[in-house]
Amino acid sequence: MKNEELRDLRALCAAEAGIDSDVFEFCEDVCSGLYERFSRIDLLAEYNQTKVIQAFRSANVSSACLSGTTGYGYNDLGRDRLEEVYAAAFHAEAALVRPLIACGTHALAIALFGNLRPGDELLSITGKPYDTLEEVIGIRPSAGSLREYGITYREVGLLPGGRFDHEGIRAAIRQETRMVAIQRSKGYADRRTLSVREIGEAVRTVKSVRPDLIVMVDNCYGEFVEEIEPTDVGADMIVGSLIKNPGGGLAPSGGYICGKKECVGRAAYRMTCPGLGAEIGPSLGLNTSLFEGFFLAPVVTAAALKGAIFAANIYERLGFAVNPDSTEERHDIIQAVTLGSAEGVEAFCRGIQRGAPVDSFVTPEPWDMPGYDDPVIMAAGAFVEGSSIELSADGPIRPPYNVYFQGGLTWPSAKFGVMMSLQSMKEAGLVNLHRAC
Repeated sequence: MKNEELRDLRALCAAEAGIDSDVFEFCEDVCSGLYERFSRIDLLAEYNQTKVIQAFRSANVSSACLSGTTGYGYNDLGRDRLEEVYAAAFHAEAALVRPLIACGTHALAIALFGNLRPGDELLSITGKPYDTLEEVIGIRPSAGSLREYGITYREVGLLPGGRFDHEGIRAAIRQETRMVAIQRSKGYADRRTLSVREIGEAVRTVKSVRPDLIVMVDNCYGEFVEEIEPTDVGADMIVGSLIKNPGGGLAPSGGYICGKKECVGRAAYRMTCPGLGAEIGPSLGLNTSLFEGFFLAPVVTAAALKGAIFAANIYERLGFAVNPDSTEERHDIIQAVTLGSAEGVEAFCRGIQRGAPVDSFVTPEPWDMPGYDDPVIMAAGAFVEGSSIELSADGPIRPPYNVYFQGGLTWPSAKFGVMMSLQSMKEAGLVNLHRAC
């Protein structure tokens, strides 16, 4: 079948899905200029896929690893080999990878509580942390926070343009400082995502002042977006969620902590209890999903990257501010679009929901989510609840009304979701495609 015939079939399919011809044509025109860039992403995925395969081989993963345990989980071969795979792929000394870690915030809390003691100070060098960490730290009062345990907190903001303030970092480190935290992705902040190389420069700054300081990187949304990870540039711990990039869309839950053996070990004692640590914890028959998800993660992440770049080019051409912009290098899978109104955020999210394979008939609405100061809207018709490596969009309902788009298990599904968001924006009277053309 010729390319023209395939295009006509895609146009017909889009029309049957409720996408107007002008939306389809606009998106096709944008997409036609992206294939060279997409080919570079495919090469990156090939490199990272090979790295993961080598990690599987070095850990001697066998069919016996795919069965699970219950109860205490003693001698769980698959669980232990999975942690070897993560450590090898991320060039770390050790890893803690568990389905019983509920989310990325939970993984971060385990790493923080495991490695900080009363009288210690946590220093963030990327400014204010992600909303849900505020209660973990005690910035917003909450039962059981670090603050209640006598652990203090300070922060150094990023410079204009989103760069590390190296001079400010050096000046901020004190005798009681024990851990330095870096948030790689932007979260709901209006800033750049940090590259791994920039993170490496910040790690070197920290270690030049105090080599004994623990540097922890919140790696959520960044895995396999570059050819290296923060553990390759000196980070003592990287922390993330399995229902984001490294789960490949198959992990039904979980989180990970990778890094120095001592740091990971202390986190394990916090996760379970002193004396037991990583020796217990059943895999509950989930090993196959966790292994296979990690195996697929590089190509799934590549699909999400393509979707983010496509969204940036679509909405930038329409006159909206986007972060990153349509040409910037990518350091995570998140695409922020400043829509300027609550109506815009809600219309965008309605379109993403309509483009999802699950719950496409549901209308997302803002609500008071636990851990957030403002109402948050979330669109996600996912096979795994809350999985943001799958097609999703979310954002707090507050000025400047940014929406954060991410995910798509395949490039065609990510593309379709973005097209549906544009269709929804058009139906709400919030875009003018002819003016943009």
